[in-house]
Amino acid sequence: MDNVKANSELSECESAAGPSAAARDKTLLARLARPDIRLAGPVNDAMHEKFQGQVAALSGAGPFVIALTTLGGDPEVARAMAADLRLLRAAEGCRFIFFGKSAVYSAGVTFMAGFPVADRWLERDARLMIHERKLDKMVHFEGPLQGCLSIAKALAHEIQNGITIEREGFAALIEESPLTLDEVIAKAPQNWYLDAQEALALKLIGDVI
Repeated sequence: MDNVKANSELSECESAAGPSAAARDKTLLARLARPDIRLAGPVNDAMHEKFQGQVAALSGAGPFVIALTTLGGDPEVARAMAADLRLLRAAEGCRFIFFGKSAVYSAGVTFMAGFPVADRWLERDARLMIHERKLDKMVHFEGPLQGCLSIAKALAHEIQNGITIEREGFAALIEESPLTLDEVIAKAPQNWYLDAQEALALKLIGDVI
C-alpha cells in the first residue's frame, strides 16, 4: 500500500467521522494490519533500539501506526520511547497512533500513556494490566553508622522518586477518564487487568478495533 495515499485517506476519515467511524474504514483497517512500527516482547534496551531504527526510517508527518504487544519490562525505557515521540510531535508535527494487540501490560501501559487519548487504540481482544512499580534490590549495611544512614536515605530517595514518576504516569493515563488518581493508586497493587471495552468505557483509550 502506498503510505502517502494511505496517510491522506486516514486523515480524511478521522477528521470527517472521528475515530470510531474511521475504525470501520477498510483503508484504515489495512493500515492497522500493516503498522508502520511493530514492537513485541519485553520493553527493554533491545526494543528501544529496534524502535529507534523503525522511527528513523519513517518519512512525512504521518499519522503512523505503532503496534505493541508486551508482557511488560523497564518503565524507564517505555518513558524514553514516549519522549522520543513527544519530541517528534513538537518538532515536526508528526502524529502517531498506538495500537495495542493481545497484551499491553505494565511498561506497555506506561508507553501508551504517552499518547493522546484519542490516539490510543486497542485490538478488541487486547488486555491492559496496570500495576505499581517494583523494586528488586539487596542492600548490605556495613561500617560506620553515618555511612549506613546515608545508604538508607539514598534508597528511600530512590523509592520516593519512583513513586513520583509512577504517579505522573498514572495521571497521564487517566487525563480524560472519570477515574481519579487515588482510585488507580488503590487498584495498582493488586495488578489491575482491563479488557478493551472496559478501557474504552473508562476513557483510557480512544477506540477498540
